[in-house]
Amino acid sequence: MNTDNEEIRRLKEKAVDIRQDILTMIPKGKTGHLGGSSSIADVATALYFHQMRLSDDPKDPARDRCVFSKGHAALAQYACLAERGYFCKDELCRVKCLGSMLQGHPDMDKTPGIEAVTGSLGQGLSVSLGMALGLRLAKSASRVYCIVGDGELDEGQIWEAAMAAPAFKADNLCAIIDLNGVQATDTVANVLVNGNQKAKWEAFGWNVIEIDGHDFTQILPALDTAQNTKGKPTLIIARTVKGKGFPFAEGKAQYHNASLTDEERALAEAAISAMRREIDA
Repeated sequence: MNTDNEEIRRLKEKAVDIRQDILTMIPKGKTGHLGGSSSIADVATALYFHQMRLSDDPKDPARDRCVFSKGHAALAQYACLAERGYFCKDELCRVKCLGSMLQGHPDMDKTPGIEAVTGSLGQGLSVSLGMALGLRLAKSASRVYCIVGDGELDEGQIWEAAMAAPAFKADNLCAIIDLNGVQATDTVANVLVNGNQKAKWEAFGWNVIEIDGHDFTQILPALDTAQNTKGKPTLIIARTVKGKGFPFAEGKAQYHNASLTDEERALAEAAISAMRREIDA
């Protein structure tokens, strides 16, 4: 795939658009998952605007699938879907409103482009494995990508799916851990030490790749390697920063799900402007 400087620049610009959209979805007086949505924003951008086979039809049977198992980070996925034109961007202002197609956690019956109802943590990888095996039975070339939170690794069902996927040689499945080190109330390490993830997943039989989850020069080759790996699923451990792009929120559990003061909103808008200037420099 094309990974030249112009493509990297295009993706960086799109990632800023995604963060702007995330901010739009946390209007004054409402809470929103700024931290985990912005930590996965670059990986989501690479998936939706570079890697995945998608068309204008969100139900195209030949499409690749993306499941946000960490469904609380739906703002990043909603932003990608809106930027792809699956629904009008005006809908972003109606997140969590009564009757809106965009709820706090993803709903496949309400939102075009959403593949599964997620947010009850731990279930998305099992759902993704089922999709991958179903696609293989249908002799489809489509792939499934599953975004998992590092706090979500506390859930036992994740490990059931982690054991099953290599046993079924599900090489059309790629799981991506958003390893930002912070969950809802504290650091992941303070809640439950979950050890060496690379060693654990390799022991189950996964092909494991570790990357900087904010560096497109690492994200894109990792996704290509996953696509070209045969006989086993691939896990990408994306080391990220909670709240990436918004300095006042970076690495802080309080912005896992929070409302923003007027001062914080001004700081966020200034940060977005600074990101655009950096790309143009």
